[in-house]
Amino acid sequence: MSTLPDTLTIRPITGPDEIALFNRLPYTINHELADDLAAHRRRPEWMWVALHGDRLLARVAWWGRDGDSSPLLLDILDVDDGAEDLTEVARALYETAATQVLPAGGTPPEYGRFIPADWRADPDTHRAVRTRMSVLESTGARLTVERLRLQWSPDSGLPAPDPRLAFRPALDTDELVALMTRALDGTLDAHSRTDLGLMSPHEAAVKHYEQELATYSSPREWWRIGTVGEHGEPVGFVIPARNAYHPVIAYLGVVPEHRGHGYVDGLLAEGTRILAAEDVPRIRAATDLGNVPMAAAFARAGYVNFERAVNMAWQ
Repeated sequence: MSTLPDTLTIRPITGPDEIALFNRLPYTINHELADDLAAHRRRPEWMWVALHGDRLLARVAWWGRDGDSSPLLLDILDVDDGAEDLTEVARALYETAATQVLPAGGTPPEYGRFIPADWRADPDTHRAVRTRMSVLESTGARLTVERLRLQWSPDSGLPAPDPRLAFRPALDTDELVALMTRALDGTLDAHSRTDLGLMSPHEAAVKHYEQELATYSSPREWWRIGTVGEHGEPVGFVIPARNAYHPVIAYLGVVPEHRGHGYVDGLLAEGTRILAAEDVPRIRAATDLGNVPMAAAFARAGYVNFERAVNMAWQ
């Protein structure tokens, strides 16, 4: 038996004038949505609401880059947590909106949501996270990874440099992609492991470079290759950058033959130093919950786990 309200209205927002309506449900990125619309990272037709009269019961939204013909990520799915069970409302909202927003016949974009670092410890937070996940599970999505969201601030102090390492800008794309390809050997990153199940390591590295690294507008001169020895043998690389929201450590890798010597700390210290020199108030980063060595390196460098993220995907 359906539990949908008789007068349920499901529709996209009309434009920026309805951001206040859309933001009646709280979420940590609400303050970014107006700027996202202005910068064409979102579109009104990608932002949908489920209304009972003038009461907002649920909302859903996708994110993309300026110029994208279809969204790259589902990053908002919310219900009124103070109301009765709205799982069916949220599913009806998602399915109705998806048929209008997403290309027919394709795999839906991945879902990603920021959640409190202690989300399992608080019953209300745990229930809210699970409600959203169960809506998408009912449409065929499955959890792919839980990630730590990390932050460095100037109060943490700069991590110590590694005197064994020398650095040079990573200006040669072919060299960087070759290092990225080598660093994928034995990777603990869930997204990379998924890619490696579908394509060669070189293809996975090119995909990462083209879809993420090449899109940053911050200076390419910030990117660094770390080397050792008199011949400057590369041991790894670090990509400090600015995305649309924050300064970030976008990517860091150590090639297999140089792992186990602590070079990750020096690479991360160099990336942190480059961004800190820009007088930034914070630096953000993320790593998979299961990538224990990388999480430990961030902790040693003064990065704090302030939040987590869950990602779900459709096969």
